This record gives sequence, C-alpha cells and structure tokens, in this order.
Amino acid sequence: MSRRTVMVLAPAFLAACATGQGGRTAPQASDTARVEAWLRAAKLENVPFTQTWPNGATGGGLLTYHAGYLHLNYSVPHKMDLEASGAHAVFKDSQTGSETRMGLAHNPLGVLMGNPITLSGPVTVTDIQKPPGILQISLTRTENPSQGLVTLIFRDAGGVLDLYEIRILDERQRTLFIRLGEA
Repeated sequence: MSRRTVMVLAPAFLAACATGQGGRTAPQASDTARVEAWLRAAKLENVPFTQTWPNGATGGGLLTYHAGYLHLNYSVPHKMDLEASGAHAVFKDSQTGSETRMGLAHNPLGVLMGNPITLSGPVTVTDIQKPPGILQISLTRTENPSQGLVTLIFRDAGGVLDLYEIRILDERQRTLFIRLGEA
C-alpha cells in the first residue's frame, strides 16, 4: 500500500474506530435496527424461562419484559423474585428472606433497561452472527465494555424475530443463560 493511499484512508479508518462502526456493514446496521425495534416494541408477559447459573445450577419461572422493565419470577429452585426497572434491580429470596438492591449502571443487564432502548451511544453492538434461521447480537456498555456482555439470540423466520435465549457474561467471565419458552 502506498504512503498516499495510507494518508487518504487514515482519517476514515480512525473515524470508524472511534465510533466502533468500522466493521459494521449495511446488513449489520439493518439487523441492529431490527433488534432495536423489537426491544422497543417487546411486551413479554409471563413467558416461561429456564436459567442456568455459571455454576451449572438451574432454575426457572416466568419472565415479563418491556423496555425499561424486567421481572423474573422464579418458582425453581424455590420462590425468588428479580425486578429491574431503569437503573436499579431488587432481588428477593423467599427461602432466606433476603432482599438485595443493586445498581445496573455496572451490570451487563443494564444494557437492556433503557427506555427507549438504543443500540448505539451508551450501548455498543460488538458482534452479529447469522447462522440460518438465527440472529445473534452481542451488546456491551460503550464506556466500559469490561463490565460484561449481553448476547440476545433470536429465531429469524421470514424477517420476524422471536427471542429465545439471553446470555449474560459478567466482568469475571462467568456466563448465565436464560432460555425462553418451555423447558
């Protein structure tokens, strides 16, 4: 590559790196817009879910989600409740009687709690995968990607998205899986 070519391309390359859009092609931008629209319109009410914690333990119950709000009502392994809204979450464990309040600003789950949801600015799309019939998109906080990663996996049939799995990778590189639908 000639020095002149490098000088001409350098500003465009640096701008792409600064915005995190260097590898995003038009189809990826389109897929990001589809997922963003899905998240903004989502009205999941009492959807059965199963969860696998990083240690391999499993549980489940019912999930309710809409932009800015998430409620996980566990029935297995015992009655527990996680309710997140905006920038905070409360976890209640009926077995121990404990109640834990947590901020979502430094939790990967927080990337899904915007209202309205935006998959740009404070949230960065780090990867999009499209095996046949699937759309998988990974999201992180733009300012501190080391805080974790959320991967949403959708069935993609005829352009219609159906969320069926959420993977949350925390700052310690532990993964939690939530699968929607009957176990």
